[in-house]
Amino acid sequence: MRRRFLLLATLLLLWQQVSLMAQQPLPTTAPGTFVRAARLGVTFVNSVEHPISEKRYQQALLLGAGWTRWPMYWERIETSPAVFNWSAYDQLVSADVQHGFLINAILMGRPSFHQQGGTIGGLDAPVFSDGSDTPGPGKSVNATNPWANYVYQAVNRYKPGGTLATQLNWPPQRGIRVWEAWNEPDLAMFWRGSLQDYVRLLKVTYLAAHHADPDAEVMFGGLAYNNPETNDWLARALEVIANDSAREANDWYMDQVAVHNYTYARRSGEVVKRVRENLSRYGLTRPVWLNENGVPVWDDYPGPTWAASDPGARNLRATQQQQAAFVIQSAAYAWAEGADVVIFHQLYDDCGNQASGTDFPPNDGGLCSGGACAGDAHGLFRNLADSACFRQHPFPGTPRPAAFAYRLLAQTFGNVPFTVGPLEYEGSAVVTTFQQSGQHITIAWSRTLRATTIQIPAVVQTARLYAMDGSETDLVAEEDAFTISLAAATADDFPYLYAGDGAAIGGAPVLIVERTGRGEGVAPAATMQYNPALVPFAAPVYPTSAPVLITPGPVVTAPPLLPTTMVDPILASGLPVTAMQPLPANSPEMFTVTWSAQGSAAIASYIVWVRVNGGDWQPWQETNATSAEFNGESGSVYEFAVWAVDEAGNWSPNTELQPQTYTHVD
Repeated sequence: MRRRFLLLATLLLLWQQVSLMAQQPLPTTAPGTFVRAARLGVTFVNSVEHPISEKRYQQALLLGAGWTRWPMYWERIETSPAVFNWSAYDQLVSADVQHGFLINAILMGRPSFHQQGGTIGGLDAPVFSDGSDTPGPGKSVNATNPWANYVYQAVNRYKPGGTLATQLNWPPQRGIRVWEAWNEPDLAMFWRGSLQDYVRLLKVTYLAAHHADPDAEVMFGGLAYNNPETNDWLARALEVIANDSAREANDWYMDQVAVHNYTYARRSGEVVKRVRENLSRYGLTRPVWLNENGVPVWDDYPGPTWAASDPGARNLRATQQQQAAFVIQSAAYAWAEGADVVIFHQLYDDCGNQASGTDFPPNDGGLCSGGACAGDAHGLFRNLADSACFRQHPFPGTPRPAAFAYRLLAQTFGNVPFTVGPLEYEGSAVVTTFQQSGQHITIAWSRTLRATTIQIPAVVQTARLYAMDGSETDLVAEEDAFTISLAAATADDFPYLYAGDGAAIGGAPVLIVERTGRGEGVAPAATMQYNPALVPFAAPVYPTSAPVLITPGPVVTAPPLLPTTMVDPILASGLPVTAMQPLPANSPEMFTVTWSAQGSAAIASYIVWVRVNGGDWQPWQETNATSAEFNGESGSVYEFAVWAVDEAGNWSPNTELQPQTYTHVD
């Protein structure tokens, strides 16, 4: 055993040296290393607002995101009449594609020289140069309709097989297919024209985009639905389009519809449902996306961390644990009501709704009299120290609990397609069910301020429960049902709750997975174990020592290819997959460390590593046991990682040591 360990350690050091020599200025990640959830995304993985960052790609890939969403601002491209500079977006699109992300691009903005009141000059001009809005072969786009020209050029440049794809020799189907016609047109801060003006913009977008790429997917701009009872923008737009004689020939000028929701998890399902109902009144069905949703936190910098004693400061905000619960509940509500893709806002805090450069140290509210003292903390990750805003978090770049919740969703639903059962309200609980090939999945949570216990009918007699704290529990059915305890929701100050809801965000949800058979394409039983090459998302809010940084796995310089499967190849390989039970943020001097592994063969033994206060990794245990007592020193931070070898001699592939759990000793 010792000889094998020394050989592996030598190979590790050699591999690290070769890896460092091979790195390029913008290294790329082997695409097969990560789950890419086809129905989950995150906004602003990168954008033209800041330099393209490999770190941001790594973190989004660690989450399991399949989609990214960002705006393509017209005024940053057409810098003077008929002069187009695509360089910034060329770099962004190329990097997104290189890393295997699917792109939801938002066409919006307006150069000052194309301004006409609250709308766009020339928007009412014919789309095509023959003086018509009727598409046809051999036609060209009318140059006197600037928006049509911009849309046509953007789609033609970035579509699969388009200008950039040809220049960079991308494989087929690599490029942008989803084009969103503006963002939140039902809010005056984004769209200052009339409803009729927007319908015209949607029509021009659809015709120009499809002329450039017949396979383009044009999306009705994501709706805020702030007050749908008095301003249902989609319903009103459909009334206008219903009077267009060419609507049927052009699929009502929309291939998809998008909606947005913040803070109130249940509303994610309600707005999706409303869109489907609006469409059905005209006999229409379209994919509906919840392509922007989230909740900012108040109990972590840059949020107003003093808001525990100031209800006004926490209005429409949540705690970090509530934010994590929102991620799972919002997706479950939206999917249950028919959403195709759910995209969360956002990867990092970035600048939120504050101006670029906004910054201040963590504070108790005392800075408010002298300027900015709090900002929007939407991020699944805290800002890095070199961010454009909010640079002073004591542990920059670390994940919030919501990152773990997101990854749990991606690992559960990202591997194979799924269908959704009905949304049920079991008294004080919400229950949703999902079917995958070989798996039956239930998500449940309390919607009241009381803890509750529910009975879930069993499909098979055993199941595994995954909780928000990272714990996993084996369940055995009694009388053909599982008994599930659900934590109470946390009281908040959100107004306008539905009857029966005690808060805008329910209690911590649980996921119950029943394996009904292996099924084609179903991942192994370890689907929701952490990939050992990745770092678990469990960080204290304010540790009292050096942070545990999230670091990427190995990098490669070869051009990546899009994956043909969402199954992590490490999990599918049969090699041992290691995991460590999360430790509390703070521990006494003597505490227990627990580890495990799964693979196609029985596990023979483990090597457990420890790192103290960010120093060098040292071997601690070489054992076939799965737990041991550790004696630490007060004031130190201890990180742990584990390797495993099975009885066939196969080692776990996490040869680049990354912390799998850690704690601070009081």
